[in-house]
Amino acid sequence: QVTLVYALLHMRHNLKYFDKMRCLRKRSAVSFLGVLVICLLFMNLYIEDGYVLEGDKQLIRETATHQLNPERYVHTFKDLSNFSGSINISYRYLAGTPLPRKRYLTIGLSSVKRKKGNYLLETIKSIFEQSSYEELKEIAVVVQLADFDSAWCEGMVKDISLKFAHHIIAGRLIVIRVPEEYYPVLDGLKRNYNDPEDRVKFRSKQNVDYAFLLNFCANLSDYYVMLEDDVRCSKNFLTAVKKVITSREGSYWVTLEFSKLGYIGKLYHSHDLPRLAHFLLMFYQEMPCDWLLIHFRGLLAQKEVIRFKPSLFQHMGYYSSYKGAENKLKDDDFEEESFDIPDNPPANLHTNMNVFENYEASKAYSSIDEYFWGKAPSTGDFYGIVFEKPIKISKIKVITGTEDRQNDILHHGALEVGEKIVGGKKGRQCTTYLRLGEFKNGNFEITDVEHKVLFDINCMRILVTKSQKEWLIIRSISIWTSQTPNQ
Repeated sequence: QVTLVYALLHMRHNLKYFDKMRCLRKRSAVSFLGVLVICLLFMNLYIEDGYVLEGDKQLIRETATHQLNPERYVHTFKDLSNFSGSINISYRYLAGTPLPRKRYLTIGLSSVKRKKGNYLLETIKSIFEQSSYEELKEIAVVVQLADFDSAWCEGMVKDISLKFAHHIIAGRLIVIRVPEEYYPVLDGLKRNYNDPEDRVKFRSKQNVDYAFLLNFCANLSDYYVMLEDDVRCSKNFLTAVKKVITSREGSYWVTLEFSKLGYIGKLYHSHDLPRLAHFLLMFYQEMPCDWLLIHFRGLLAQKEVIRFKPSLFQHMGYYSSYKGAENKLKDDDFEEESFDIPDNPPANLHTNMNVFENYEASKAYSSIDEYFWGKAPSTGDFYGIVFEKPIKISKIKVITGTEDRQNDILHHGALEVGEKIVGGKKGRQCTTYLRLGEFKNGNFEITDVEHKVLFDINCMRILVTKSQKEWLIIRSISIWTSQTPNQ
């Protein structure tokens, strides 16, 4: 809620009664209570019994240019969990028909006419070409043509239909459009952050575009990923996404990120899409969509970014959809070929090193962009992994140090695996270890482990073989198994 309040602070100067409150109470009390009242008024302006009804379209238009009426909209506070209803608008199917069955993943694209360049066809092509036949059975691609220029939309539909006719017939590609009359006012909006008026209009419309697209896709699949219309995909990206989702089973998350750029590669549970659609509509004129997404994630209690590397999606456009401006942003964590997420089977992690702050051992074993950081290790120090069940390993890869701390690597170390395990659940460890090799330039990698180790592996450890004055960052530990752990 604090994050939401932050987003509403920009509205204070428009409310006369708030200035009067500031004169009567202490500044600290007003900052909290006054903004809370604004929050109540603003949210209830758009919410009525948890649904956006037919009259809300006009309500959005009215409130974009008028101040709130406190006597009319003082109700009880309703949090985002009440945003369960769909937005009552009509969609036009320009190509394709409603899906006959629910899929695993929906991929959403919203596209408008660009002054320079057009990458939509290449983006759609990349999605399909980088997916196997089996993967194609589990995805649906929804393209929203969000430009008000009907002639451009008609031309684009023809191009898409000619190039991807078999995907449309197979029911995995749909092209839609929302009539202009369903859009809220886009002129004369608040110029937050001193953005020029046309920039505010562009980003505000984009928020509404995305809200309408999310609303349409809410019931098509179990999961949803948003892409921009100038993106190329990694090979077999769906398999990688499924592997990540499986690895997060049992843990809470709102957004998983597979790219660090803009609104690219952001994954959601489909059941969260109605809330996100409502949220984007409520604050469409406040800030760009990628900023709003951060607030949305925080409101639903995911405080930290959960981003996976390498990235699955890359920005390929050279010209932005805003005025054709140059946009050379690239995701340097993107890998197009042979993307292979490790299995990292369940395990207990421990170390005898002096851990710095909250960079604990578990962060090196996670596929998220985080790491373990220990103070200068001594000979005999170790980082240990005890697997919940014996496993057979095909490949191991360990990376130490980071780009900005390239000397915090393991200068002298070895990797070992163990067989016989002793102790209780809290103090389990292996009694004997087999050394697989030494670290070189801070990294270790070995393949065909199952052919070099004849026993099922219970433990693995990184052993410091010589003291060093530098601290140690273990950036990632990746393990690929050759079979399912023994039952």
